[in-house]
Amino acid sequence: MIAKLKQFLQSHSQAISPEDKAKQLNLAAATLLLEVVYADETFNQFEIELLPQMLMDTLGTSQTQAQELIAEATKVRGNATSLFEFTAEINEQFSLEEKQQLLLAMWRLAYADGELSQYEDQIIRRTSDLLYLKHSELIQMRNIAIQQTTSD
Repeated sequence: MIAKLKQFLQSHSQAISPEDKAKQLNLAAATLLLEVVYADETFNQFEIELLPQMLMDTLGTSQTQAQELIAEATKVRGNATSLFEFTAEINEQFSLEEKQQLLLAMWRLAYADGELSQYEDQIIRRTSDLLYLKHSELIQMRNIAIQQTTSD
């Protein structure tokens, strides 16, 4: 029974086209970035304006694709039960450098309004753990984000 279920799931996951798989991956990353924006429950204009740029920089999307991802991520985010749903896909597909860039984008969003809330910090740290990043990488990306934020 379990073998049949496993076979069924594998056959359906292989049926996804590479374009759809890339879209799912981008959606997972966009949803994680959106989690940071929503974390402190205050919608800061700086964060909202920075989000599309972070998607373009991190995922290499166009402005239009970034806006579409944000709209779709907003819908998906409401139905999510945990961050693991998004990080599992990213762990399969992203390189270490891509994971670090995603984490850097999360930190930049968190610091966009000039202050870091405990909820933003929690989400980023939890995401870092789920992406199997070292604590030193987490701190390094945070320091880079702070440096970039103060120089902007």
